[in-house]
Amino acid sequence: MSRTDPAAQPEVFKCGTLTYTKAALVTLFIWLLWGDFCFTLMETVVPSIVPLHLKELNCPNWLIGLILSTIPNLMNMTVSPYISVRSDRCRSRWGRRIPFIATSIPFLFVSLVMIGCSHDISAWMSRTVPLLKDVAPGAVTVGLIAVLMVLFQFFNQFVNSTFNYLFNDVVPQSHIGRFAGAFRIVGTAVSALYNFFIFRYAESHSREIFLGAAILYAVGFGLMCFMVKEGEYPPLDESQEKKASRWENLRTFFRESFHEPFYRLLFISAGILAFAGVAWSFQVFFLLEMKMDLRQIGLYNGILMLAGMVATFFAATFVDRWHPLRAYTYGVIFTITGPVMNWVWLFIDLPGHIFFYLSLSAQLLYAFMNALSSACAMPITMRLFPHSRYGQFCSARGIVYSICTILGGFLVGGFYDIVKSLSTAYLSAYPIVGPGYCYRLYFVWAGGATLLNFVVISLAYRRWLKLGGDANFHPPAPWTKEGFEHIPIVATTGYSSRWLKWALHFMDFVQYGSLVMAVVMLWPFHVHGMKNANFWFLTAVIPLSIGVSFLWYLLSRRIRLDIAAAKRGETPKYGIPHHGMMMVFGLKFSLTLGLVIAQFVVSIHLENSLYATLFALGNIVTNLLLILCTYVVIRMERGYSTKVDEASMIQAGVN
Repeated sequence: MSRTDPAAQPEVFKCGTLTYTKAALVTLFIWLLWGDFCFTLMETVVPSIVPLHLKELNCPNWLIGLILSTIPNLMNMTVSPYISVRSDRCRSRWGRRIPFIATSIPFLFVSLVMIGCSHDISAWMSRTVPLLKDVAPGAVTVGLIAVLMVLFQFFNQFVNSTFNYLFNDVVPQSHIGRFAGAFRIVGTAVSALYNFFIFRYAESHSREIFLGAAILYAVGFGLMCFMVKEGEYPPLDESQEKKASRWENLRTFFRESFHEPFYRLLFISAGILAFAGVAWSFQVFFLLEMKMDLRQIGLYNGILMLAGMVATFFAATFVDRWHPLRAYTYGVIFTITGPVMNWVWLFIDLPGHIFFYLSLSAQLLYAFMNALSSACAMPITMRLFPHSRYGQFCSARGIVYSICTILGGFLVGGFYDIVKSLSTAYLSAYPIVGPGYCYRLYFVWAGGATLLNFVVISLAYRRWLKLGGDANFHPPAPWTKEGFEHIPIVATTGYSSRWLKWALHFMDFVQYGSLVMAVVMLWPFHVHGMKNANFWFLTAVIPLSIGVSFLWYLLSRRIRLDIAAAKRGETPKYGIPHHGMMMVFGLKFSLTLGLVIAQFVVSIHLENSLYATLFALGNIVTNLLLILCTYVVIRMERGYSTKVDEASMIQAGVN
């Protein structure tokens, strides 16, 4: 009789009908990430080189924006939904996503090669096509590039509409966060390598770059399509099999996608992110306004990119453990502190090298938080959207995202123009106000969008808890008899009293440490003769710090009482925040005290009492926002976070 130790059996991971050993799962990740490498490089080359060609041809800015921004977003709003729905309903021997990906490869290859050779092709057309002989060669080239970009964007939608969906069909849900983290690391690495080694040759060797990207994409991406295998899918339901008119299909698309308030809130959140993200395209102008040069800006972005890669490596694991929606929601709520803090730059004008280090330090402190939120983007959709219509729901989200991107693109420029006009008219007497002063207000745009997302995602999180949360959430699906679609439930780490208490200790350090630091700073201000700083610290900074510290004491006491009640088996009175994200924020803002000390040192070095006071008030505002964010989280969790120290929320919900 053979004796088999169950513990010796190889660990297996399942995704639908697919079963992987650990080695097979690693192989799958390698091929998918290789495909991402080829695809990302191709997508990086086009938007980085095409604008240079168009600018060289004296193409107007509005036409450049139309070709590079408006057309892709219009394609995403029209072509992508059709492809997404068709792929959801596809049942072929090769799967439902790979046929669409593979079909697009030769067309994208041809369009890339032709874009790279557009100057040569347009010159040939001018010589051989009678109608073009009297047209300026530059105009012919611009027209050709525009046509080729439409062709490229059309077939690129086949990939954009199915490649990410493939992950949901082949990657086990238990590892989707870690895969998403690796996916983001590869994408960031490709962008960094391209910008460092290749982009310098964008003008002199564009033809070779396009040809190389085309060959790598066709061969490498095609090889990924061959090596990755999809499993078997459930048969189509009646609504999917039903043949209907295009108008009826369109109505069905929107009715199914937007029927549930939870989905609408997620779509709106994505749209707000797009709206906010438009402002970041002006980041370089803000950094230039703050007296950084192009070398410093390049180094600044390079360091942040490297830090993001490292942070993502560690953050990805926690996305799976804590649930992506929870990590993302907490991240959005507490990130409100970032843009609000930037109001100090309306009044402070530092030398470029000093601002470089202060700003870089601040951004590095947010690196893990940002990486954690970014790593949630893909897992959120995979854990929350119906799997039978995953492409459809992602496409609906993409429609909202594209509409907001187009709208934001029209409005953000006007926002900066209005601010520029007002600052020139009313603030020109101040030495700090110059032509680029308007870009200092980028935080107003970003902060407003973040605040709006703050509200929307909090409501979405609350709705998710009502729909079952960690233990019992299944995507609402009115096309099914049950009214929801069954999806695998992935175990998540429950609320831990031990780690939450540590998180509260870190928050204590932030709040009470800020008060102590404000008192301690009176001495160096006195030594350096900064009488105004001492005056404002004694009359405003220290009293406000005392008030903020007292508010934190009251709030933290509520949390500690609830932890004690939950450990006794009683129902918490208020609400218990999840320990994981609170640890992240506690550690981050504890380190921020070092940044505040650096700000005071700079103020003393410059012997500027105004700067010292403004930096201190900025820290007080941040601490007050931390209290507000924590209070919102408590209210959001109220009635649902009733247990601590459970092995997982699955057990907490079932046992």
